[in-house]
Amino acid sequence: MKTFETKTSIRATPQAIWALLTDAPGYTRWNTTVDRVDGHIALGQKITVHAKISPGQAFPVKVAELTAPERMVWRGGMPLGFLFKGERTFTLTPQSDGSVELSMREVFSGWFAPMITRSIPDLQPAFEEFAAALKKRAESAS
Repeated sequence: MKTFETKTSIRATPQAIWALLTDAPGYTRWNTTVDRVDGHIALGQKITVHAKISPGQAFPVKVAELTAPERMVWRGGMPLGFLFKGERTFTLTPQSDGSVELSMREVFSGWFAPMITRSIPDLQPAFEEFAAALKKRAESAS
């Protein structure tokens, strides 16, 4: 199993952050880690992420869980998820000081994970960049 995770504190409302996280066409206006996100971010919908870290490659995922404005899970991988699955979870947690903690975590699992994850680049810098870009955009809009 391979995992990447980042957390940051954002001085904006959960609703403002959620609006950014669920606006697929708007990702390129603030998210410096993607070339584009195709589709509609809604429960049960399939979207395709075109990440700058893997030029020319597209990552289709399904919005598997969505509880606005608290939690969203994107899930992708091979058919029969026990072979290989990637699951990215976004969590927004209001803090007592009025800020919101964003947590973004991706876990790669399944029987083929040890073999497949060898070819996955280090996503940690992209996770940190995503969190910083989201924080900047959400706070500038507040």
